[in-house]
Amino acid sequence: MKKVTLFCQAKKRHEMLVSLQNAGVLHVSDMVQKSQQIDTHERNISSFKTTLNQLEEYKDKKSTVKSITLSPSEMNKVNEKLITLFEKKKITEDKIIHLKSDEQELLPWGDVNTADLTFLKERGVALHFYTLGKKEYQSILSDESVNFVSLKEVNKQLAIAVVGNPLPPAFPANEFVLPPYSLSEIQLLVKESEAELTGIIASIKENVPFIESFKAYLKALDQDLVFEKVQETASDIDEEITYLSGYLPSPMVEEFKIVATANSWAYLIADPSDEDNPPTLVKYNGIVRIVKPVFDILGVVPGYREYDISMYFLLFFSLFFAMIIGDAGYGLVFLLGAIALHFKSKKCSDINILLYVLSAVTIVWGSLTGTWFGSEVILEKLPFLQHLVIPSIANYPELFGVSPDFAQNMMMKFCFILGAVQLSLACIINIMHKIPEKNISWIGDVGWLIDIVVIYALVLQLVIGEQCNATVVASGIGIGFVLVCVFGAQSPGVSFIKGVKAGLGGFFTTFLNTISCFSNIMSYIRLFAVGMASLAIAQSFNNMGGDLLSGFALPAGLLIILVGHALNLVMGLLSVVVHGVRLNLLEFSGQLGMEWSGYQYEPFKKTVDNNVVGNN
Repeated sequence: MKKVTLFCQAKKRHEMLVSLQNAGVLHVSDMVQKSQQIDTHERNISSFKTTLNQLEEYKDKKSTVKSITLSPSEMNKVNEKLITLFEKKKITEDKIIHLKSDEQELLPWGDVNTADLTFLKERGVALHFYTLGKKEYQSILSDESVNFVSLKEVNKQLAIAVVGNPLPPAFPANEFVLPPYSLSEIQLLVKESEAELTGIIASIKENVPFIESFKAYLKALDQDLVFEKVQETASDIDEEITYLSGYLPSPMVEEFKIVATANSWAYLIADPSDEDNPPTLVKYNGIVRIVKPVFDILGVVPGYREYDISMYFLLFFSLFFAMIIGDAGYGLVFLLGAIALHFKSKKCSDINILLYVLSAVTIVWGSLTGTWFGSEVILEKLPFLQHLVIPSIANYPELFGVSPDFAQNMMMKFCFILGAVQLSLACIINIMHKIPEKNISWIGDVGWLIDIVVIYALVLQLVIGEQCNATVVASGIGIGFVLVCVFGAQSPGVSFIKGVKAGLGGFFTTFLNTISCFSNIMSYIRLFAVGMASLAIAQSFNNMGGDLLSGFALPAGLLIILVGHALNLVMGLLSVVVHGVRLNLLEFSGQLGMEWSGYQYEPFKKTVDNNVVGNN
């Protein structure tokens, strides 16, 4: 990236922004996000988005509706009309709900004529209605001061109409306040309101052909909003000069110079300083591009000065995915899903290719461990599948004459090997990057590499009982620790003595990081643990459903197996996000020194042909 500061005459600010937008190469830095005009624009966008979301609910997916294109002025009129219709619809729906609630409360009392009650009240005969229990009814019978008339039971309770003054508030009876309309009037109002609601919905559906026009208009509004933000960002040095700062990919410098020269702009192009935080332009080349959707979903971007680990992420993520899902049968399900998506979209997108890769790796891993829908029976009934299994890591080792404890230990060892390899790879990447820069802190990374190797041996002894030389382990940790303390804080332009002082100053931090190195390798056992948990769940559902696979209970048994495996698949995918991604973004990235603190390079450019706002 190159840092660019651009100058032009203040009176030509708008012209400059239009030309920059057409060029589409400059990422504007520190873009203004708030102003009165921007807030107004954002509220307008929010209004249109809300209307569009509501309108799409009335789109009939089974039938094709011819789209109608509207002008900006027409779009605003349609939006205002739809806002009114949706408000009327909400009011009418609420009205129907309240009327039906009154209807349900009034039904047990019958079609009471409220006009008659009002007539009586005006002539001094007020009636108050109550429901009460038998005990309370007896107490009223004995109270001569209360004049009442017994009514039919309401909701299995006694009902009375008290004449004159109401019962005291403390008396244990439930007063029923009549709604303002009689039962027949309420039922008529419900019918009228429902007819009105039907008309409103019909009017809303008449606007469905404008959905595509709404989408196009929103894209134009979004483009205008960005333009407005850039316009607010451009600053005036005085009344004569306006300037704007941003970043530009190095390959686009010549293209930018041509535009600047054609428009008579003054500019300054320089390398970003250490204090600058440029955007990151990550180029996904070849097959590695299929991992981009994963990064987009996670919302992570490497910092400008951090590594691009896309290739390593794809390799390890694919293997972690396979180990966590752990079942070749599930891999076949993913493969069928990828094929269906491919046929439906009629093109093979990056997500589609990623699904193919993850499915294939899962099928291979499940075949090697002999896991097909968590069923040992499948492996027994289909002998050719047994030839694909590596007995020492099989999930059903007894079929191959292998001890379950041995197979379990080998699987855990494989997980620790993965951890040691991935963390060691991070050290090697750091070393290879620093040596050409003559940054002797690479020796500190050698120290971390030594620590990882000897701590890996220690982990094997503590977890699976594989013997290691304690003297070698202790010596290796000590040597690695010293190398990190002496060389870890070295950097170009800093004297060796200052680097040593800085390294020794972080003595305690280095000590904690050495302990953390042990926990990082141990962390990879989660691949074994989650994979085994998934297998245990699959076996449990197989056993539950298998006991019912006969007679009239057959459908229930099949349903249990189907639902059980579906739930297991969903939990497996969640585990991939929690555990598989974590090992790449925390353990591996942490060893590389990456913080994923970057943000995407997003040039100021046209996204649609036309703007909405007239002055743009």
